[in-house]
Formats: sequence, structure tokens, C-alpha cells
Amino acid sequence: MIEQHLVLFKLFGFIPFSVISIVDIGIVAIVLERVFVLIRGTRSAQVLMGLLIVVLVSAAAPLLRLDALAWLLAQLRSILLILLVILFQPELRRMLLDLGRNPLLGRFLRTEPSRVIDAVADGAEEIAARGHGALIVLARQAQLAGVLESGVPLDAAVSGELLATIFTPRSPLHDQAVVIRGDRIVAARCTLPLAEEVQDQRLGTRHRAALGLSQESDAVVVVVSEETGTISLAVGGEFVRGLRGRELRLRLAEAMTWARERSAARTGRIG
Repeated sequence: MIEQHLVLFKLFGFIPFSVISIVDIGIVAIVLERVFVLIRGTRSAQVLMGLLIVVLVSAAAPLLRLDALAWLLAQLRSILLILLVILFQPELRRMLLDLGRNPLLGRFLRTEPSRVIDAVADGAEEIAARGHGALIVLARQAQLAGVLESGVPLDAAVSGELLATIFTPRSPLHDQAVVIRGDRIVAARCTLPLAEEVQDQRLGTRHRAALGLSQESDAVVVVVSEETGTISLAVGGEFVRGLRGRELRLRLAEAMTWARERSAARTGRIG
């Protein structure tokens, strides 16, 4: 009954076209657009063209009275869905990942931060104990596109052991920063913008980079000093120094919870 009231007009005088039809077409268009973007320039595009040819031949065979060919293609229909999943598994996975990272869904589905915070804290403490330096960026709402483009793309679960391995001096990825989004390390060896004006002129390049990114975005940056072994946290253009153990975890949890609100409040004061 409700659908009848939503009908806008009738195509050819008998096909109802309603608001639901517009939504339906819009969803299909978005799905097709995402599929084309994902497979463009890949071998999967050629596979898709081959499948389209099979579909067209399958539709034309009964009309042309090609009974044997029509029977053969009819048997293939039962395994076509399985073939699609196997052939386009990487593209389907990327599409689902993009859907899951949609900021609209992020308001309802939030990654539990405690495990990531423990992993980052464990990694920072291990790096400090080894006498190495590190820059660990925890991304929030800001996309950090320029930072990510400057680095090496990764897609790895966050763990203290992996962070300690990345920042081992002999590792090819140890220089500069890693970026964490949600529960994944998304990039390494990323270049961060340096803070141009600092109150403490003794700050080294690593700390200036952490301060610079925290001034330009809502990201939370963990800094491990190679010289002193000190662990610091840069949030909203300010440093919290000398963090260890439980205090480091509490500060990280607080920063990841309130960084966006503090950044917004700071922007409002400046404006």
C-alpha cells in the first residue's frame, strides 16, 4: 500500500516508477561504479568482459535456436556465482574494506581501541628499551592522504612485536613514521610535516615532525627518543613527555577518545 502512494509516474503507461525505484537504481549505480573503479586497469577487467560476452551469448542462444549451446550455458549458470567469487576475490575484498571504512558506518561501528593501545604501548616501550627511535601515528578523523602517499603502503594487524621490528635500524622501513588507522598499520616510512615554530629549540627532527602533524590534524603521535629513550605523546600541538607503563596507556586512551574534541576546540579559539 505504501509503495502505491510513492509512485511518481508509469513508464509506457503500465510500469510503475516510484521513489523506491530511484533508490534502487541509485544503489545499483553506486555498486557498479565501485566495481568498475576497482577493476579498471587490471586483468579482472578482461575477465569481466569475457563474462559479459558469455552472458550475452547465453541470452541470444535460445532466440537463435542454438539448443545445444543454450543447454551448455544453462549448466554453467549454477556455478557462475562461485566463479565470480573466485575470480574477483581481491576486488570484492577491497570493496568490502572500503565499505567498512566508510565514515558514516564508523559512527556506529567503532574499533575497540584497548588492544591497539596495548600493542602501541608495548611496541613503544620495547623500542625505547632497545635504544631505538620511533614515530607512531594513530589516525582519527583526518584522512592524512598526503602523509600516506609519501610512505610505503601496508595492511598489517597492529602488534608490539611488528612495531619494534619496523623501527629496528637495519629495517628498510624504520626511517620516519608508521601510520595506524583502526587496528591496522596502513603505511610505513611516511614523511610528516615539520613544526616551523617551536618553543623548545632543543627539539630534534623526530619531535618536530610529531608536533607538526599534531598541529595540522587531529592525529595522535607517539614519539620514542633514540637519544634518551623517552616516550612522548603529541596531541593538538602539545607534548606530554616521560610516559611509561600504565600512564602511557591511560594517556593514549584519553587522547584517542578526546583528540577530536580538543582539536575542534583549539581551532575555535584560534578562529
